[in-house]
Amino acid sequence: MSEEMVPSKIIEDSAAADIKKVLEALPSPVRLILFTAAGDHASDVQRKILHEMQALSSNIILEEYELMNAPDEAGRYSVEMTPCTIVRAEKDYGIKFYGITSGMEFPTLLEDILMVSFQKTELDQQLEDMVKAIDNAVHIRVMVTLTCPYCPKMVRLAHQFAFLNEKIRGDMVDASQFQTLAQRYDVQGVPHTVINEGLHLQGSLEAGQFYLQVLKAVDPEQYQEIEEVLREAQGKRKVVRSEEGHVYDVAVIGAGPAGMSATIYAVRKGLDALLVAKKLGGQVTYTSEVDNYLGLPGQDGETMTATFRDHVESYHLAEEIGTDVVSITATKEGFETVLEGGKRFQSKAVIYCAGKEYRRLNLPNEVKFLGRGVRFCATCDAPLYRDKKVAVVGGGNTALTAARDLMRLAMEVHIVHRRKDFRADQVLQDMVMASKNVIIHPSMTVKEYLGEERLIGLRLEPIGGGQTEDVQVEGVFLGIGLDPNSGPVRGLVQLNEMGEVVANKDQSTALPGFFVAGDVADVPEKQISVAVGQGALAAISAYRYLIGKGLLVQKGLEKDTWQ
Repeated sequence: MSEEMVPSKIIEDSAAADIKKVLEALPSPVRLILFTAAGDHASDVQRKILHEMQALSSNIILEEYELMNAPDEAGRYSVEMTPCTIVRAEKDYGIKFYGITSGMEFPTLLEDILMVSFQKTELDQQLEDMVKAIDNAVHIRVMVTLTCPYCPKMVRLAHQFAFLNEKIRGDMVDASQFQTLAQRYDVQGVPHTVINEGLHLQGSLEAGQFYLQVLKAVDPEQYQEIEEVLREAQGKRKVVRSEEGHVYDVAVIGAGPAGMSATIYAVRKGLDALLVAKKLGGQVTYTSEVDNYLGLPGQDGETMTATFRDHVESYHLAEEIGTDVVSITATKEGFETVLEGGKRFQSKAVIYCAGKEYRRLNLPNEVKFLGRGVRFCATCDAPLYRDKKVAVVGGGNTALTAARDLMRLAMEVHIVHRRKDFRADQVLQDMVMASKNVIIHPSMTVKEYLGEERLIGLRLEPIGGGQTEDVQVEGVFLGIGLDPNSGPVRGLVQLNEMGEVVANKDQSTALPGFFVAGDVADVPEKQISVAVGQGALAAISAYRYLIGKGLLVQKGLEKDTWQ
């Protein structure tokens, strides 16, 4: 659009006088770097705003670049879109505005100029020190509209954090202008904040809450430690330290849906319970959206895990989280559970909920792309790929079942299999092969995941070597199987041919006092709802076992068949 379509004056005279006083009082100059695109109306408007500001003070130094003609400068500042305004002084702080800095965001631009010049934020010293201590790369994008009164607060926080820590970048992005990005992030309201392309936050947060969310995205272990302390201080977490010399009524091994359900039912029965797990959540944490759990529709795996965890930890129990179980053996008292590092715990009964672990390709960036393109559960995540291109790796029932679920929704389903022939049931093969949107890549392996922040494709290589082939997909489902985490109990209880623990209808096993629930059990359906139900039943059965053996005084809920 032509320059004539830009308003002749954007900053009103009444405001200009006040802004002039503010800018003239700056203790040091501030550089504004503007990247524009030729013929772009938004670029022309932003140029006009910055020229008017520059005219108000000699402390404002303006540099302009046309993005297409300045690849070196664009690369130096990592500029992706136009118009882009960067606020800096002698150094670049990673502070960017993508879009026009008018409306509600004009004061934000002024506040950033003051911050950079005075070299001072409005955050308290303790929080500043915590932000400075973040040692991971952080990219914060705040999607805004220029009429939103709540957006500037989140933009300011992102920019303050970037100012304090050179590893943090903070972007304001006008969602109404950059609609492709808004669609990618599924922006339904503003402010919508995205941290490292993975964690999405809705609405406005206080500075301390925002810090915790940033920490959650980049350093989950430290976040968990701080968050636990806060919940304890609020009386919402009643967990005590585990004790090696103590004999627990029951040890629950595993903290997925089955383990957490079993723990709730156990402590509500008055059992002295110990929860042992490598991590909370189990396979649920790999799932971006769960839409088939009753009462909690549309939750991502991390949110669901936190909901379950908060419920469990609102009861009095002991926990030992962060270490794998090495072995479980039968003793005179009941059972001894041995952890990595040598810790040993005694219990009268065990509820084993160790789950299964998805097999992976163990390629570079695989861990980085988990939940950002690399997935496992088509039952859970297939709806996310409606009208998109997706791949499935594998040739057995797991892979072709995933392909069957995806082919009804996706634009294309690429099946990558290292063998020429498939091992899945023939009925399943016939159904998948008949679909017009399924593309087979036989005798191929995945050599590389393609993409930077998110998966954008796969590089395939023929078995035995040869010319590679790149396939553009937005997601890949690994259907190469799961391994039950039954190693610690091998030789203790009966396992089936797949290594799953054989269970009775009440979740007991052939070994008295040993109960099992969830995906590690020989149940054919591996679903969150199924695991939760099995965990509850296992705890009720363990309670009855302990009562029947005279190993504790009955003190639980009476109607234990339904409570």
